[in-house]
Amino acid sequence: MNDSTLARSPAAASTTAEVNIHLRARAKDRNLIDHAAEIVGANRSQFMLASALNAAKNVLIDQSTILADAKAFQQVMNWLDRPATGAEAAGMARLRDAQAPWRRG
Repeated sequence: MNDSTLARSPAAASTTAEVNIHLRARAKDRNLIDHAAEIVGANRSQFMLASALNAAKNVLIDQSTILADAKAFQQVMNWLDRPATGAEAAGMARLRDAQAPWRRG
């Protein structure tokens, strides 16, 4: 999340919220959230709501259903059954070898 993500999120909108969302957290988790919120120029509520909305959207995107007719489905299955091209193999190797951002020093 960055300043522009937060600025576009519903959490940062100036409209009045309609409902309350309550949760309990450990002090160290609250401190981490507060620190991150401060970095992007948001308060805790704005940061948490924007982060939760982003996570919820990602879950929903991952659950999307793709509909295809029999011909398109067979084309995809044939593609998956073929050996990877050089470019595809290189891309998979690059992804496999990439270090996750949260594991970087």
